[in-house]
Amino acid sequence: MNGHAIDLTAISAVVFDSDGVVTDTARVHAAAWKHVFDGFLRGRSAPFDILADYVRHVDGRPRLDGLRTFLASRGIELPQGSPDDEPGSPTVHGLGAAKDREFQAQVEKYGVAAFPSAVGLLHELRRRGCRTAAVTASLHGRRLITGAGVAHLFDLVVDGTDAALMNLPGKPDPALFVEACRRLDLPPARAAVVEAALPGLEAGRKGGFGLVVAVDRDDRAAELRSLGADVVVHDLGELEAVGRVPVF
Repeated sequence: MNGHAIDLTAISAVVFDSDGVVTDTARVHAAAWKHVFDGFLRGRSAPFDILADYVRHVDGRPRLDGLRTFLASRGIELPQGSPDDEPGSPTVHGLGAAKDREFQAQVEKYGVAAFPSAVGLLHELRRRGCRTAAVTASLHGRRLITGAGVAHLFDLVVDGTDAALMNLPGKPDPALFVEACRRLDLPPARAAVVEAALPGLEAGRKGGFGLVVAVDRDDRAAELRSLGADVVVHDLGELEAVGRVPVF
C-alpha cells in the first residue's frame, strides 16, 4: 500500500472536483485569468500572480465570484453589468466573458487531458463497486470531462450549468457536492470528496462528508488540513481503494 486508503466499507461514493484533480485544466483557467486581469490591471495595480492570486482568490469558485473576490483583494470594485456586455468591458460580466473566451480558445487549441493517476484511481474505485461523481463550478464541465475521455468513469456530473439552473451557491458552500450525493441517493457522511482548491476543501468540511482528500500540488499541506482535509496527497497515485468487491 502507498500509505493512504479510501475504505469502501465506510465510503460508498467518491465525489471528485474535476479541474486540477481529474482534468489538467486548472492551469488553463489560471492562464486565462492572467491574460484578462493583466490587461485590466495595467496602470491600476500589480499584475495577477498566477500562483498566489489564483489559488487564494479564484480557484474553485464560480467565475464571477472568483473575479469579484480577486478584485476586492486589490481594492477594486466594478459594476455588475449584464450577460450581454462585450467581453473585456470594465464590468464583472465583461471581464468574466473575456476570461471565458480566452479559456475556450486555449481548450480548442490544445485540448483537455486527464491525469493518469486520477484515471487509474477511478478505474479501481469502479472495479470495487464504488460509485463516482464529478463536480465543477465550470459551465463547460460536461464538455471538458467528455473531451478528456473520462465521462464513462462517472455515474454523474454536476457542473456550473446545473448550479445556475438550480440557483445553487458556489464553493465554499457545499451545495454542489451535496447535490451530487442527492443524485447518488447517499448521505454526505457515506461519501468522500477529492479536491485541490481551498474553497472546495472548506465545502467538504461544511458538508459533513465522510472523508475529505486534498490534492496538494503546491506544498501547503498544513493549510489544506486546517481547511478540513483528512488526507493530503501530492498525486492521486498515492491513494488506494480498499474493501468491497465488484458486483456482478
